[in-house]
Amino acid sequence: MAATPIAVITGASSGIGAATARQLAASGYRVVLTARRKDRIEALAAEITEAGHQATAYALDVTDRAAVDEFATAFRSLAVLVNNAGGALGADPVATGDPQDWRQMYETNVIGTLNVTQALLPALTASGDGTVVILSSTAGLSTYEGGGGYVAAKHGEHVLAETLRLEIVGTPVRVIEIAPGMVRTEEFATTRFRGDKEKAAKVYAGVDAPLTADDVADTINWAVTRPSHVNIDLLVVRPRAQASNSKVHRTS
Repeated sequence: MAATPIAVITGASSGIGAATARQLAASGYRVVLTARRKDRIEALAAEITEAGHQATAYALDVTDRAAVDEFATAFRSLAVLVNNAGGALGADPVATGDPQDWRQMYETNVIGTLNVTQALLPALTASGDGTVVILSSTAGLSTYEGGGGYVAAKHGEHVLAETLRLEIVGTPVRVIEIAPGMVRTEEFATTRFRGDKEKAAKVYAGVDAPLTADDVADTINWAVTRPSHVNIDLLVVRPRAQASNSKVHRTS
């Protein structure tokens, strides 16, 4: 009897990460949930287990390389890695942006993805059929005003995915990049504006049906579960109301 394939999801405590964990678990993976908030991932693991699937929680800061390396020792073989941990801070112009915000976004989005991917790549390769998913953003493909730091970080993550794919072609590991546009989750915009719910709400004001975390998770699940020889290099997903990062139809 074949062992249940394992999928590691970073940033699984909420939003897209949590939704992805639920969907991959329902697709037959044993999901390993990682995030800094131990209570949130333990509650999610319990929820998934109660639903009849397999899940474990592991508190992890992806920017802590020593902790990531220790985490990786648990895996001899790994089917899927979903690099979801990341996020945005602030919406200031380049002229007045806080360098510390830029540094933190780069550390989480780019170095965090690098840390986990490097540490788990041997196990992904050893599986004979591994998949690395990098959740970037349409911000990694084009710019918009007030987004310089986040855009720079996501461009870095996009290039990391492209370069890794070139470098490991011929090995049994796929590299999939999913780049969502406007997604309304419970925390993304609120975190970006440091808890200011009024500013966060304005991001989505008048937009008919932004993407949800489940929409993006469904896209990730679909890409991961394609036949082994099929690689979804880059999939851009936006709500119908959004034509680009700077062109959004608002009803009011």
